[in-house]
Amino acid sequence: MNTEHHIRCFYGQEDRNQLQITPIQGDASTRRYYRVSGPKGSAIACCDPLLRETTTDDYPFLIVYDLLRRNDIPVPEVIAVNAGEGLLLIEDCGTLQLQYLVFPECGSLAADIYRDVIDTLAGIQAITGDSSQLPFRLSFDREKLMFEFDFFIEHALMGYFAPVSGGVDVGALRSEFKAIADILVQPERFVLNHRDFHSRNIMIRDGKPVIIDFQDARMGLPQYDAVSIIRDSYVALDQTLADELKTRHYQALMDRNGITMSHDEYLYLFDLMAFQRNIKAIGTFSYQTAVLKKTQYEHSIAPALRYLPDYISGRNELKKAGRLLQPVIEQRHER
Repeated sequence: MNTEHHIRCFYGQEDRNQLQITPIQGDASTRRYYRVSGPKGSAIACCDPLLRETTTDDYPFLIVYDLLRRNDIPVPEVIAVNAGEGLLLIEDCGTLQLQYLVFPECGSLAADIYRDVIDTLAGIQAITGDSSQLPFRLSFDREKLMFEFDFFIEHALMGYFAPVSGGVDVGALRSEFKAIADILVQPERFVLNHRDFHSRNIMIRDGKPVIIDFQDARMGLPQYDAVSIIRDSYVALDQTLADELKTRHYQALMDRNGITMSHDEYLYLFDLMAFQRNIKAIGTFSYQTAVLKKTQYEHSIAPALRYLPDYISGRNELKKAGRLLQPVIEQRHER
């Protein structure tokens, strides 16, 4: 029996034949999504192969979902689960993603929602738990950060950008990446991060943010998620608003006793984390474009590249990596 049949089985017999099941574009993962519309409203069905391979007690999405719900973080309700078929039926929060609000005509509305988003982020990062359990046992340690840097080297530097990057000293670049990772691995300052906290993973319902795609949550510097939303590859915020949001995030963490660093140190780590996060994003977009042939991700490469010169010019720790990456960075105006 096919996926559509099993989705219909979430519903009573009298409703099944009246359902309209439409595939919708998901994220850059193996999950598939469907909008299920019927006489009693609509919902989102998610088909995830990982759910078939595990139990509901060990399934990261449901673990993090329960954690966020218990801590009053706005997330869509899970309506039903069919673990054997890898299916979840989830509340439909509409089609308005945060990225579609960043237009001149939205003005103060977008700014107000971004402020709400930062406050929600501070709420997520205030959540604590048992370090032996998900998601608290995972972190942006050296291995994880270097995996992301190496992914960039393989799929962006030596893959997508191979025609212009042949002269780059990969060994020297990787040494610089290691030095940056060493600075960013500060477990004593780690907080819970969503991990993909960008404008496509924030739905707007009744003027308020609802957080989705949170199953990869893990521990890391609070700047990791802040970078994702403020230096988003999908949306370029006005610099004045971006600076305001950094300060708001820092102050929210201070108010919750979530950090022990000065504002200057926060900004320093923000820039280094932003460099790493954007490098990671460029690697992912390059892989999706060149290897998986998902060309819809290609147009996000140049915006991610455009952020890099600001970080590199402002922080000495990034300057050598910036020089090595110059042939790639120059492509920010070419593609």
